[in-house]
Amino acid sequence: MSGPDPELASKLQVDVPHAARIWNYWMGGKDNFAADRAAGDAVVTVYPEIAVMARTSRGFLIRAVRYLAAEAGIRQFLDIGTGLPTMQNTHQVAQGIAPESRIVYVDNDPMVLVHARALLSGSTAEGLTTYVEADYHEPDKIVAAAGDALDLTQPVAIMFMGVLGYEPDLEVVRSIVSTTVAAAAPGSHLVLWDGTNTSPSVVDGANKLAESGGVPYILRSPDEIASTFAGLELVEPGLTQITQWRRGDDPDDYIDAYGAVGRKP
Repeated sequence: MSGPDPELASKLQVDVPHAARIWNYWMGGKDNFAADRAAGDAVVTVYPEIAVMARTSRGFLIRAVRYLAAEAGIRQFLDIGTGLPTMQNTHQVAQGIAPESRIVYVDNDPMVLVHARALLSGSTAEGLTTYVEADYHEPDKIVAAAGDALDLTQPVAIMFMGVLGYEPDLEVVRSIVSTTVAAAAPGSHLVLWDGTNTSPSVVDGANKLAESGGVPYILRSPDEIASTFAGLELVEPGLTQITQWRRGDDPDDYIDAYGAVGRKP
């Protein structure tokens, strides 16, 4: 396997808190630096549940991808804003059920892209795992590049997993999502979750993140998140806390994050 791309590695700013690395720290990963841990700890002081949110968000991804691959018959996945690889990534879950699944990851973060070659080693002989370097503000570019690896005349699962809060304008968020979904075939699905402004402590946590030098993250209401699914048929149980979505053990844990899976008719 080839080593990291020297050009990408040179872009890493280890002394500046970075979103993907902070999230990796909260998830218990090792791909982070002192500046990331300091910013992450500042959030934890006022919103200790953030580490739980990081871990339970992966559970939501796993359950959603399992549903799509095992029950909805989806064999193509477009994971936008994927972040740093951890355990049970999209390609591992999907290809574990259907080895022929094809996965395109999208990110513009240098550290994420440095890890791309290692992630690609998870491809199966039948399927495909690849990366597109792009910002989610470039949906047309993403769709065009994804079309090199995916058959967009067939259903695709489009995923935005806890990333759209970096865009402050809700109308821009809706446009990004709708443009991407519009390019997908009928029967495609949107999987989306995000942090919500549903408790004072999570709002305090977002403020601490910005004060610590991290990129500000906009928390939205559940209704605002629901608006990104306009025109889609929500899969049961609809928009709900991510800890509640298709959990068979009737969980009672509360997390300030809502998500859903919607089908394009």
